[in-house]
Amino acid sequence: MRFIHLADVHLGAAPDAGSPWCEQRENEIWETFQKVIQDVREKQVDLLLICGDLFHRQPLKKELRDVNYLFTTIPNTKVALIAGNHDYLKEDSYYKSFPWSENVICLFGETYDAVYIKELNAYVYGLSYYSQEIDKPYYDHAQPLAKDACHILLAHGGDAHHIPIHMNCLRQSGFDYIALGHIHKPQIIQENAIAYSGSLEPLDHTETGQHGYILGEYIDGQVQISFCPCAKRQYISLEVETDNETTQLSLEDAIRQGVQEHGPDNIYSITLVGLRDGDTSFYPERLRQLGNILEVSDLTEPDYDFQKLKEQYRGTLIGEFIDYFPAERTPLETKALYYGIQALLQSRGG
Repeated sequence: MRFIHLADVHLGAAPDAGSPWCEQRENEIWETFQKVIQDVREKQVDLLLICGDLFHRQPLKKELRDVNYLFTTIPNTKVALIAGNHDYLKEDSYYKSFPWSENVICLFGETYDAVYIKELNAYVYGLSYYSQEIDKPYYDHAQPLAKDACHILLAHGGDAHHIPIHMNCLRQSGFDYIALGHIHKPQIIQENAIAYSGSLEPLDHTETGQHGYILGEYIDGQVQISFCPCAKRQYISLEVETDNETTQLSLEDAIRQGVQEHGPDNIYSITLVGLRDGDTSFYPERLRQLGNILEVSDLTEPDYDFQKLKEQYRGTLIGEFIDYFPAERTPLETKALYYGIQALLQSRGG
């Protein structure tokens, strides 16, 4: 049996609100989900596992129709679905009454349940959210039925407010595979046994690295899994070092080069580090125009010659301020000295 494990698709999300690429990112999330359905067909996948937060919020009827249409294009694949904390089952949720395709299995119970798929000789277990937060560790005592079959648990959570998960309990539970959702970065908890697939597309600048889904195969009682990247873009944190020779134009060239090297379609958080000439200031607004740049953090410090400044401003507040700090300074004292001198010089117009 071959399966695909995905989670946290967040259809309807529009990452990076206010950015020029926000609307495009919203469309790309749908496009990537469609690409996974295409992969399901091409790889002849028997079982598609969706471990919560298929939608970013309560799904609209038209969105459910679109998703269900995609499921009808893979009639030979069983689709097992649970609702997460974002698309939880409100009292008036369209999830509850929607007429799903025959190949769709909705584990929409508020308590832990199991469904047997005869064609695959597999049991799929899971529960769905009926509120945005659940603080009970529902999965701690989950165990498979004593049946000769493949046993797969779908679970969504892993923090204090969204079904806390104690991994040692899962490791000892006896399931053949545990498909996890809610944590957006992919991670293997136990080799070929327990994994977070992560979100299909990264949804904010903290979700760096590759994103995609997990492809698995169950043969003779053994599971083998591999991660399949499929996201259209990545968030990349790019650190650019400056010195007292760096100018605004040379800095712009360095950022352009970095963006080209890492891929112009990716989205960047730029951090400037190092020293700069005391008379030089950088202009973040100009830097943000050099690509898909979400934010620029300037952590550079002016390269002041404190001995020269002390002699130049001897007998003034600036000279006394420099004398106040010891020659061997802590990082915090150095930062205070830099900021203080910068403020004092600016107040003098220097």
